[in-house]
Amino acid sequence: MHSTDHSNKAIITCAITGVLTDPGQHHVPVTPEQLAQEARRAYDAGAAVVHVHFRNQEPGKGHLPSWDPQVARDCVQAMRDACPGLIINQTTGVVGPHYQGPLDCLRATRPEMAACNAGSLNYLKVRSNGTWAWPPMLFDNQPAKVKDFIDVMLETGTLPEFECFDVGIVRCVEMYVQTGMYTERLPEYNFVMGVESGMPADPELLPILLKLKIKDAPWQATVIGRSEIWPVHQRVAELGGHLRTGLEDTFYLPDGTKADSNGPLIEKLAEYARNAGREVASPQEARGMLGLKETSTL
Repeated sequence: MHSTDHSNKAIITCAITGVLTDPGQHHVPVTPEQLAQEARRAYDAGAAVVHVHFRNQEPGKGHLPSWDPQVARDCVQAMRDACPGLIINQTTGVVGPHYQGPLDCLRATRPEMAACNAGSLNYLKVRSNGTWAWPPMLFDNQPAKVKDFIDVMLETGTLPEFECFDVGIVRCVEMYVQTGMYTERLPEYNFVMGVESGMPADPELLPILLKLKIKDAPWQATVIGRSEIWPVHQRVAELGGHLRTGLEDTFYLPDGTKADSNGPLIEKLAEYARNAGREVASPQEARGMLGLKETSTL
């Protein structure tokens, strides 16, 4: 199985646009051209990986997700053309029993990596006045659904990134290995911190998570929020994890100013990596560390 012990470099992922962020309110890219421009800003700032959600391309519908395979192909190719060697990490998150769209998009683009949501979470948030921020919902990722995504990623040569929203989900990943649901290599963990009903954005939680993951398995942290996220990023860098931020996860830099692009957010993560005595991995180096093959055009 593959280990990253040989390298101390930090792989930086840019979460470039998010699932529902309104482009009318925030500077999130929607069209292939906009995604290519933002990917280039992130790439120039040190990102080796771009985590991408596809959006509806109709006028006025850019805040809505799209599972159109042609939209996926157009967006991925535009980013690859703009950024030689860029690693694509594709979303697959969808609520409910109908998830053929994400599977179709995986087969259409054959990305190097993709999110594999590793367990279910009550997705909740409460406003300051005591009312629900949105109707309470279940982000359902039962084992049969997880296995369907793992199987298609095996078919497309895609590395699953196991998204862990809570401590129990971290523990489930090892069970997927033990039962033979996932056998390809050491799993790659993504600790998702800062969702209100999931793991908090707290640096003191990181050592516990590291005890619960499989030994030597690569890991990163996705940290969602405002000022509270930045001490977590610095601790991730110090503990040897890989780093992720972008307009999907936050709109604010450490000093509280609003980011008008993914570029400044990625620059800050690169600075944090170097503060921890680590260099930033190039896309080619990141491929080697994660055991990824070179990609071809679609």
